[in-house]
Amino acid sequence: MAYSEKVIQYFMNPVNVGEMENPDGVGEVGNPKCGDVMKIYLRIRDDKIEDVKFQTFGCAAAIATSSMVTEMVKGKTIEEALQVTNKDVADALGGLPPEKVHCSLLAEQGIKAAIEDHLRRKRGEAAAQEGEVCFSDHHDHEGSESRAAD
Repeated sequence: MAYSEKVIQYFMNPVNVGEMENPDGVGEVGNPKCGDVMKIYLRIRDDKIEDVKFQTFGCAAAIATSSMVTEMVKGKTIEEALQVTNKDVADALGGLPPEKVHCSLLAEQGIKAAIEDHLRRKRGEAAAQEGEVCFSDHHDHEGSESRAAD
């Protein structure tokens, strides 16, 4: 399996890593039983994503896609961020091996889950259950982890 130079760069030097205090929305996707787990935090002002952070446990592609998607949505409106697809994330990284495309899907779903959490909070609704998304064809993880680096 060959990663693009950009995937390696974002894995080795991820941006926007860490936990956020008092976020306006939090999305957690993945399943610890089968591998990757992504947690994405959003700070939203005037319907724009002012800041975004992530914590991911998973393989190099999971960390790289988490990092890339945070860069892609920072500064965008909620509506613009909802338009970011897993293909956009994979393309921005110069592509992913077929067995790692699920990582870009988790990145897309993590952003959407964080936005949905923000919208629920705005409406005064209770938080939903954390999403568990498991893809049965990806059990070959390097066991890398990205942690808060604040």
